[in-house]
Amino acid sequence: MRRFPRIFLIFLFAVLLGESVQPGTRVLAGSGDGPMVGQASSSPTSPSVQKATLKPAAATAPNIPFDAADASAEQTLLTLANESRQQAGAPPLTLDPGLAQAARIHAKLMVDAQQLSHQFDGEPSLLQRLAATTTLQLDQEGENVAFDNDAEHGHEHLMLSPPHRANLLNPAFNVVGLGVLRSGERLYIVEDFGHALPSYSVDEVKNRIAAVVSQARQQAHQPELQRLDVQRGNVQRADLHSLDPHSGDAQSPNRPAVNPAELKQQSNQVAIDEAACSMAQADKLGTPAVRKLAEHSTVISYTSLDPETLPNGADRAIAGPNLRNFSIGVCYARTTTYPTGVYWVVLSLN
Repeated sequence: MRRFPRIFLIFLFAVLLGESVQPGTRVLAGSGDGPMVGQASSSPTSPSVQKATLKPAAATAPNIPFDAADASAEQTLLTLANESRQQAGAPPLTLDPGLAQAARIHAKLMVDAQQLSHQFDGEPSLLQRLAATTTLQLDQEGENVAFDNDAEHGHEHLMLSPPHRANLLNPAFNVVGLGVLRSGERLYIVEDFGHALPSYSVDEVKNRIAAVVSQARQQAHQPELQRLDVQRGNVQRADLHSLDPHSGDAQSPNRPAVNPAELKQQSNQVAIDEAACSMAQADKLGTPAVRKLAEHSTVISYTSLDPETLPNGADRAIAGPNLRNFSIGVCYARTTTYPTGVYWVVLSLN
């Protein structure tokens, strides 16, 4: 009989003080000089992915040692969350160390402040916090915060709160980070959820975009376009000088003759890839490098989290009856606008 009032009081804390950040959506695609707003239902960075050199959106937070967190409580929360998701028909969550680090860092701030919050003064936003600690590419994110006596009651009370329950059972989420720190008899709980996207190399992204271009031409009853871009591994900026027929190296009897048309094609491809990375560097679509390409070609520039989805209006441009070939430039980068990364794409039609 004595335990009921205590549990009831903790339940009120979980409902009244616990907060929930709902999944966010971001612009996925654009063309021209400004973004084109579209729907978003919503990576590990691969060594083969071309990256721009950018200032991080959020400074890397200090490490919270694993032994400072209640790992047992975190594991209990993960088990209970996946049990609840199974009952609701949602796929299980996979624990991500980067998201767990972000959750523990935020839990430590709540312990220090002795209060619940999703963002303390001077603290980065949720998306920036996650981007600072995980290599995953996310297009949705959410967070639950609460405190309770133990993990079992913490999960029970979060499930009784509609916004927290919605995060726990959201079928779109597939990864989670859990941070639990004890302060006296109270557990401070942070659950950071996300939807992690597949990780593609630049060549894989280009191939997927090329397939969509081919499909668009077929649907428009137009002949297939010749694809001029080549695998990224075959075009290296440092090779251009050695491939120059006017360079001393090219005249070496041991070096095979270079086809001038092939050299021009490879040089143009480097320019297209560099135009894509110029957008990432500037964190915008309309850069001088892109405008220069547009002097001689129809250029569609956009950002994408899904290589198999073209921006609105692209189908009409691709269906042009006078087109003969196309090239694709891609650069993956994290920017202020896209803290967890996005593909910057230049599609050149000729």
